[in-house]
Amino acid sequence: MPLSISAEQVKTIIFACEAGMGSSLMSVNSLKKKLKAAQILDVVVFHKPAREIPADAQLVIVHKGLAKTARAKAPNAVVLAFNHFLNDPVFDRLIKSLVEKTDIVSTEA
Repeated sequence: MPLSISAEQVKTIIFACEAGMGSSLMSVNSLKKKLKAAQILDVVVFHKPAREIPADAQLVIVHKGLAKTARAKAPNAVVLAFNHFLNDPVFDRLIKSLVEKTDIVSTEA
């Protein structure tokens, strides 16, 4: 059964990557802009290497190639895996869930 979290519970999002720069940094900035545009100002996005995901993470966004690493580092976190660094539907679904205050369901079990 996939893990989920109520949008109202989300205070931090970990955007995990492999090395720490490049495409993932562009994605982090894009996500921050989407949050701001949606007036979601109480959620903080942290950019971290996948190997440094804290065990108590609530919500982790990661490229699908790193999803198993994210799950191993934070087994109780909701993990949202994406295919494309920019304009992946997972980002829009996340924003929609946060705006509508619905459950956010892990794409990786």
